[in-house]
Amino acid sequence: MSGHSKWSQIKRQKGVNDAKRGQMFTRLGREITVAARDGGGDPEGNFRLRLAIQRARENNMPMDNIERAIKRGTGGGEGAALDEIVYEGFGPGGAAVLIEVMTDNRNRAAGEVRSVFSRNGGNLGNPGSVNWMFEPRGVITLTVNGADPEELELMAIDAGAVDVTAQDGEIEIQTEPNDLETVRRALDDGKAQIVSAETTLVPTNTVALDGKQALQVLKLVDKLEELDDVQHVYTNTDFSEEVLAEYSGA
Repeated sequence: MSGHSKWSQIKRQKGVNDAKRGQMFTRLGREITVAARDGGGDPEGNFRLRLAIQRARENNMPMDNIERAIKRGTGGGEGAALDEIVYEGFGPGGAAVLIEVMTDNRNRAAGEVRSVFSRNGGNLGNPGSVNWMFEPRGVITLTVNGADPEELELMAIDAGAVDVTAQDGEIEIQTEPNDLETVRRALDDGKAQIVSAETTLVPTNTVALDGKQALQVLKLVDKLEELDDVQHVYTNTDFSEEVLAEYSGA
């Protein structure tokens, strides 16, 4: 399991306060809106929309919010104004950082991302500077919760998983992006307890930084994730258990 996956696991365990929950609903709503805008409002014929709705439900987003987001995407207006942008840069120790943004104001988004980098020991890079270090993957997280981990792993492999890793009572399953739904359905049919399923970017190689630099990268990632226009942040840093424990307890 990658270092950032472990950090995501810790954040799930800690939960979110009301302010962050509202921000999360905004991000989920934007994803639904853009998916509906680009592929239509029927989730059966729009895999990206189906996945976005599924993530929204996993995060307890009200159905009314989901329906409004779909209408925004299919009706123009706010949905038509959203641009998808990818920013790339380097954090402390040369860590690669890739940021996916949805915004109605490119200048604002670029300025805010650049400011966070400069204030946290990093620098914004040129397009293409780090995206070659990541590859798209489907990622499914299961909780073991009394089940046989080996049986869950074999179930995932039989369904088409390309990588399976178990740690701390959870199993992370990686798939080819187009196989995510097939593997998820097979696991669901097998009564596996799915925590999350999403398409994401996974580093092809990770870097281990010393404690201080790793903590600085975590802070950079957190500050970027706090920006309203930011949807996702990825890094190739492999965070140790000690660093994660120190940061999450700060």
